[in-house]
Amino acid sequence: MEKVSMHGGLILSLGLVLMITVQPNGAAAAWLKAHATFYGGSDASGTMGGACGYGNLNTDGYGIKTAALSTALFNDGKSCGGCYQIVCDAAQVPQWCLKGTYITITATNFCPPNYALPSDNGGWCNPPRPHFDMSQPAFETIAKYSAGIVPILYRKVGCKRNGGIRFTINGRDYFELVLISNVGGAGEILNVWIKGSKMNNWETMSRNWGANWQSLSYLNGQSLSFRVQASNGRTVTALNVVPSNWNFGQSFSSSTQF
Repeated sequence: MEKVSMHGGLILSLGLVLMITVQPNGAAAAWLKAHATFYGGSDASGTMGGACGYGNLNTDGYGIKTAALSTALFNDGKSCGGCYQIVCDAAQVPQWCLKGTYITITATNFCPPNYALPSDNGGWCNPPRPHFDMSQPAFETIAKYSAGIVPILYRKVGCKRNGGIRFTINGRDYFELVLISNVGGAGEILNVWIKGSKMNNWETMSRNWGANWQSLSYLNGQSLSFRVQASNGRTVTALNVVPSNWNFGQSFSSSTQF
């Protein structure tokens, strides 16, 4: 559990959180208002998989501190892998918030709208509402289980990951569908390029869905390199991260990270 303290530049006063930290690009992110609910069970097993394309969130580097984002935040999958700092807004619901705590979560799923219910009574993820449907363990870090839904304050922050960027190759011949996970820094991927050892130039990949990027080239029997550009413009290159004897369904980790 992460604690709010004066020493970390985080101040909790009268239920209002006034936090100032510096983003990787040097700019301080503003705190915004939203609401949060939870899903996935007490062990977060129901959060595995999802609209970003990640499989086992533990092996993909994200663990159980995750959330599904509403349409307003999901951005058609471009927000996958991004990190957000969240605190329960004790100024509004002091009886439900766990005061003095906050959590950093990763966006790993999509919370679909429910137009059969009003936005303020069940249709929590309906546009244009910003909403986080958090894993239950993550939600219970900042609020009581019995609350069900709480107002929160949130902001974008940098992501800290252990190890290198992970590339999982799915698909078939002439269709490589590459899941890119465990991305640090901005967390969100803007562009990806691939280069086989028999290719002269880098090929631009296209986003298929979520964190899955595709190539329509025949790359069997070639070692593969990737160039990944994050949403903040920073780029890293993983040279020959995939050996020439790779098979579909395998995952490989680079020595590079944002």
